[in-house]
Amino acid sequence: MSNENLQISLKYYGISPWEIEVIYGYLNSRFLIAQEEIEANDDNFVSFLNLDIPLTFNEEFFKWFDYRRWEKMKGVFKEMKRRRGTGNALKININFLGNPKIVFVLDTEDRLWYDNAIEKIDFVLELLPYHLDPEKLPPDVLEIIYKFDPRSTRWRLNTAISENKRYNFSGDRWNAVI
Repeated sequence: MSNENLQISLKYYGISPWEIEVIYGYLNSRFLIAQEEIEANDDNFVSFLNLDIPLTFNEEFFKWFDYRRWEKMKGVFKEMKRRRGTGNALKININFLGNPKIVFVLDTEDRLWYDNAIEKIDFVLELLPYHLDPEKLPPDVLEIIYKFDPRSTRWRLNTAISENKRYNFSGDRWNAVI
């Protein structure tokens, strides 16, 4: 992979200039960066960061991006939460393009579980072939959303979105949302 023409999108509110500068620094050597400070659109969170990564969530991404750089990014995310304390102060969406698009929603209230969620994003790689098995997915899924479950301390399938339907994962199956 080369970083030519790979543009990552950062949209945020309530994020300090220092935090954006550090994130920008880690991403700049691999991507062209489009950043936009947006108006707050969720009353439940003081700060929000959305990363649209123009690559597929897979082992090759982490090798190309560099594991050390990814570890530093995770450190910044943890520090952002630490600076804001407990509660719903910070939400981060990490979106990986691909078929389907893989989305991680970091919105856990407790800092310990938040840090744990960040550390375990990479672990989803091992389960991805199972989760993306076409026989187990609803038809024509375009996007899969993972949310961290503090009770089981792991990432769980949460939502699947196709062109015309939305599904929630409960127990061991997908249920259409009407």
